[in-house]
Amino acid sequence: MARKYTATIATPHGPRKCFEARVEHNGRKPLVGRFGGIPLRRDKKTVINDRRLAPVNTKRKEFVTRLLAGRCESCGRIDEVEVHHVAKLADLGRPGDRPPWADLMAARHRKTLVICGSCHATIHGKRPASAFTE
Repeated sequence: MARKYTATIATPHGPRKCFEARVEHNGRKPLVGRFGGIPLRRDKKTVINDRRLAPVNTKRKEFVTRLLAGRCESCGRIDEVEVHHVAKLADLGRPGDRPPWADLMAARHRKTLVICGSCHATIHGKRPASAFTE
C-alpha cells in the first residue's frame, strides 16, 4: 500500500515525499488527497498573529448567585449556608398545612432554600423551631 500511494511533490522547500491518492475524472481535474509533504523544521522568522477572542459574558445561574451571597434566606443571617431541597413543589403540602419554611419555598416557586445551619437543623427537627421570615 505504501509503495502504491507514495509520491514526491515539489514544495517551496524542495521535493518532499508524501502519500497521495488520485481519482481521475474524464474532462476534469483529478481529485487528489495528500498526507505529508510538509517540512518539519522550525521556522525562526514566523510571526504569530493570534486573533483577540471576544469576551465571554455568561451570567451566573440564579441558584449560584444565591449560594455565593452567603445569606440565609430564612433568618437573613450571614453565615455558612446550606441548601434545603425538596423533590417537587407539590411535596410541600397545602397552604394551610405547611410550616413557614415551606411557605417561603412555595412563595418563591423554588425547590431549594439557601439557609444557615441552625435553620436547616430546625427544618429537620433537630432544634426547636424559630420564626421564619420572608
